Amino acid sequence: MAGGNGLLEVRIAVPAKDASRIARLLVEERLAACAQVVPGMTSTFRWDGEVTTAEEQLILAKTHRSRFEEILDRVGEAHPYETPEIIAVPIVEASAAYAAWLVDEVAAGERP
Repeated sequence: MAGGNGLLEVRIAVPAKDASRIARLLVEERLAACAQVVPGMTSTFRWDGEVTTAEEQLILAKTHRSRFEEILDRVGEAHPYETPEIIAVPIVEASAAYAAWLVDEVAAGERP
C-alpha cells in the first residue's frame, strides 16, 4: 500500500499505571484499531524549568488521519499529564489486508 494512505501510528507516553486503561479506551471507542503498550521506557525532559526523569510506557496506536483530532481530545481528557506527548507518524507501507482492517475498524466508530 502506498504512503498516501492516511494511516498513522500515534505514539503516546504515559505513566505505567495509566497505559492499559488509555490503550483500551482508544480501541473501545474505535479511535484506534490496535493499541500496543511497550513497557520499560525512561523519559528525560525539562518541565517547569527542571530536568526530570520519569518511568513511562509507550502506547503505539494504529489509526487513520481522520481520527487524530479525536485522539488528541480523548487522550487529553484521560491522560494525567498537563501536556502529554501525543505524536503521529505516517505508516508508509502496510499489507493491503492489514490496512483495510485498520480503516474498517476506525471507520466503524466515526460519527455520522
